[in-house]
Amino acid sequence: MIPKSNVMLIASIITILGIMMIPGNVSAETNQNSVSISSINDELNLVEITTIMNIPQNNEFPWGSVKGAASDYVERYPVIIQFYKGEEPVHIAQVDVKGDGSYEYKFRVRNVDNNTGEITKIFEGQYTVKIFKVVHNQEKII
Repeated sequence: MIPKSNVMLIASIITILGIMMIPGNVSAETNQNSVSISSINDELNLVEITTIMNIPQNNEFPWGSVKGAASDYVERYPVIIQFYKGEEPVHIAQVDVKGDGSYEYKFRVRNVDNNTGEITKIFEGQYTVKIFKVVHNQEKII
Protein backbone atom coordinates (compact mmCIF):
# COMPACT_ATOMS: atom_id res chain seq x y z
CA MET A 1 0.00 0.00 0.00
CA ILE A 2 1.32 3.43 -0.93
CA PRO A 3 1.04 5.96 1.93
CA LYS A 4 -0.55 9.39 1.35
CA SER A 5 2.82 11.15 1.55
CA ASN A 6 4.10 9.08 -1.41
CA VAL A 7 0.97 9.84 -3.42
CA MET A 8 1.44 13.57 -2.76
CA LEU A 9 5.13 13.25 -3.68
CA ILE A 10 4.22 11.58 -6.97
CA ALA A 11 1.55 14.18 -7.72
CA SER A 12 4.04 17.00 -7.21
CA ILE A 13 6.63 15.22 -9.38
CA ILE A 14 4.07 14.89 -12.17
CA THR A 15 3.12 18.54 -11.82
CA ILE A 16 6.75 19.63 -12.11
CA LEU A 17 7.63 17.16 -14.83
CA GLY A 18 7.78 18.73 -18.25
CA ILE A 19 8.50 17.01 -21.50
CA MET A 20 8.36 19.63 -24.19
CA MET A 21 10.02 21.12 -27.17
CA ILE A 22 11.56 24.59 -27.01
CA PRO A 23 8.85 26.37 -27.73
CA GLY A 24 6.25 25.32 -30.24
CA ASN A 25 3.40 23.00 -30.88
CA VAL A 26 5.07 19.86 -29.60
CA SER A 27 3.28 18.54 -26.58
CA ALA A 28 3.50 16.08 -23.77
CA GLU A 29 0.10 14.91 -22.66
CA THR A 30 0.43 15.28 -18.92
CA ASN A 31 -3.12 14.01 -18.39
CA GLN A 32 -1.88 10.68 -19.74
CA ASN A 33 0.99 10.24 -17.26
CA SER A 34 1.16 7.03 -15.34
CA VAL A 35 3.34 6.52 -12.29
CA SER A 36 4.43 3.27 -10.72
CA ILE A 37 6.61 2.73 -7.68
CA SER A 38 8.62 -0.43 -7.09
CA SER A 39 10.56 -1.20 -3.96
CA ILE A 40 14.27 -1.81 -4.49
CA ASN A 41 14.96 -2.53 -0.81
CA ASP A 42 13.89 -1.23 2.63
CA GLU A 43 15.40 2.20 1.92
CA LEU A 44 14.95 2.80 -1.82
CA ASN A 45 12.14 2.88 -4.36
CA LEU A 46 12.22 3.07 -8.15
CA VAL A 47 9.71 5.55 -9.60
CA GLU A 48 8.68 5.05 -13.24
CA ILE A 49 6.79 7.87 -14.97
CA THR A 50 5.33 7.14 -18.39
CA THR A 51 4.01 9.92 -20.62
CA ILE A 52 3.32 10.65 -24.28
CA MET A 53 5.37 13.07 -26.40
CA ASN A 54 4.06 14.35 -29.74
CA ILE A 55 6.32 15.89 -32.37
CA PRO A 56 4.33 17.33 -35.27
CA GLN A 57 5.27 16.76 -38.89
CA ASN A 58 5.77 20.52 -39.42
CA ASN A 59 8.12 20.97 -36.44
CA GLU A 60 10.87 23.51 -37.18
CA PHE A 61 12.74 23.48 -33.86
CA PRO A 62 16.00 21.49 -33.75
CA TRP A 63 16.05 20.67 -30.02
CA GLY A 64 13.77 18.98 -27.53
CA SER A 65 14.18 18.41 -23.83
CA VAL A 66 12.97 16.32 -20.94
CA LYS A 67 12.98 18.21 -17.64
CA GLY A 68 11.85 17.41 -14.17
CA ALA A 69 12.54 17.41 -10.49
CA ALA A 70 13.32 14.34 -8.47
CA SER A 71 11.87 15.11 -5.09
CA ASP A 72 13.67 13.15 -2.36
CA TYR A 73 16.08 11.74 -4.94
CA VAL A 74 19.01 9.52 -3.97
CA GLU A 75 22.46 10.90 -4.74
CA ARG A 76 24.66 8.99 -7.21
CA TYR A 77 21.62 7.45 -8.93
CA PRO A 78 21.04 9.01 -12.37
CA VAL A 79 17.69 9.48 -14.06
CA ILE A 80 17.14 7.10 -16.98
CA ILE A 81 14.97 8.31 -19.88
CA GLN A 82 13.72 5.91 -22.56
CA PHE A 83 11.92 6.87 -25.79
CA TYR A 84 9.70 4.33 -27.57
CA LYS A 85 8.01 4.52 -30.97
CA GLY A 86 5.19 2.05 -30.46
CA GLU A 87 6.80 -0.87 -28.65
CA GLU A 88 10.24 -0.29 -30.21
CA PRO A 89 12.92 1.51 -28.13
CA VAL A 90 14.48 4.30 -30.21
CA HIS A 91 16.59 6.31 -27.76
CA ILE A 92 17.90 5.93 -24.20
CA ALA A 93 19.60 8.58 -22.07
CA GLN A 94 21.10 8.82 -18.59
CA VAL A 95 21.33 12.19 -16.83
CA ASP A 96 22.60 13.20 -13.42
CA VAL A 97 20.36 14.89 -10.89
CA LYS A 98 21.58 18.37 -9.94
CA GLY A 99 22.01 19.48 -6.32
CA ASP A 100 18.57 21.11 -6.31
CA GLY A 101 16.90 17.85 -7.39
CA SER A 102 16.27 18.91 -10.99
CA TYR A 103 17.37 17.17 -14.16
CA GLU A 104 17.30 18.02 -17.85
CA TYR A 105 18.09 16.10 -21.00
CA LYS A 106 18.35 17.94 -24.34
CA PHE A 107 18.20 16.03 -27.60
CA ARG A 108 18.14 16.73 -31.34
CA VAL A 109 14.76 16.52 -33.02
CA ARG A 110 15.95 17.49 -36.48
CA ASN A 111 19.20 18.29 -38.28
CA VAL A 112 19.86 20.63 -41.17
CA ASP A 113 22.89 20.01 -43.38
CA ASN A 114 24.52 23.46 -43.74
CA ASN A 115 26.02 22.55 -47.13
CA THR A 116 22.92 21.14 -48.84
CA GLY A 117 20.07 22.46 -46.69
CA GLU A 118 18.75 18.91 -46.41
CA ILE A 119 16.59 18.34 -43.31
CA THR A 120 16.78 15.07 -41.42
CA LYS A 121 13.95 14.45 -38.94
CA ILE A 122 15.23 12.42 -36.01
CA PHE A 123 11.95 12.42 -34.05
CA GLU A 124 8.50 12.80 -35.58
CA GLY A 125 5.10 11.60 -34.44
CA GLN A 126 4.04 10.11 -31.14
CA TYR A 127 6.46 8.59 -28.63
CA THR A 128 6.09 6.97 -25.25
CA VAL A 129 8.64 8.36 -22.82
CA LYS A 130 9.56 6.45 -19.66
CA ILE A 131 11.49 8.18 -16.88
CA PHE A 132 13.08 6.14 -14.09
CA LYS A 133 14.49 7.60 -10.88
CA VAL A 134 15.51 6.28 -7.49
CA VAL A 135 13.96 7.94 -4.42
CA HIS A 136 14.08 7.30 -0.71
CA ASN A 137 11.39 5.01 0.68
CA GLN A 138 9.02 7.22 2.68
CA GLU A 139 7.36 4.29 4.42
CA LYS A 140 8.62 3.75 7.94
CA ILE A 141 9.19 0.09 8.74
CA ILE A 142 8.84 -0.80 12.42
